[in-house]
Amino acid sequence: MALQSAFTRGYNSFSGVDITAVIGANTIGSIQGISYQVSREKAPIYTMGSADSRAFARGKRAIAGSLVFIQFDHEPLMFELANIDPKEESRRLYFLSDKDDLRPEYAAGETIPVASTSVTSVGTSTNTPGATIDQQEQNLTEAGSDQKKALPWYADQIPPFDVVLSAANEYGALSIMKILGIELMNSGYGVSIDDIVSEHSYTYIANGLMPWVSQGIHKDMQG
Repeated sequence: MALQSAFTRGYNSFSGVDITAVIGANTIGSIQGISYQVSREKAPIYTMGSADSRAFARGKRAIAGSLVFIQFDHEPLMFELANIDPKEESRRLYFLSDKDDLRPEYAAGETIPVASTSVTSVGTSTNTPGATIDQQEQNLTEAGSDQKKALPWYADQIPPFDVVLSAANEYGALSIMKILGIELMNSGYGVSIDDIVSEHSYTYIANGLMPWVSQGIHKDMQG
């Protein structure tokens, strides 16, 4: 039976080295930091005859934050969530792209013949001499027929995802928190001759948040 005293029975804390970030079923090892902020509109209500507020009106709530990754030899989040390696099919997150904007190398499961098309920064265009815009247009046979399943080539195209932070310290204390429905907005990267390591950062908005909740003590540490 484990020995307990007033010194061993207390609150547990976690440092960054105790926390693991999980997106879907994938442990993200290159993440360096994550932050969030919850804000809500609140405004005082006044009436004539008094300088003091009578009540407070509550408005919209917003959840936003940032993700920071260490930059290795590939773009960190795109590699984890939009890996184009066919062996990693379960890790892919697709979105629907307009066919006119789709880059051929990001099409899902298809190879576009290069003999009849030319690849541009925004997709494909016909090589037919003298072709007009009307000749390049496609007839819509049904709603959504101009959309095609594709892999993201920008971070803001990645569909919403959840991040789960799992904490476990050397005393066996466990805790988790969740950030739900993350939508990436901005991404940025920079490098300098003075940098030993380089970072890739993203900002996001989210739908919900589940704060830290204790999961007790690991069963191997229980008496």
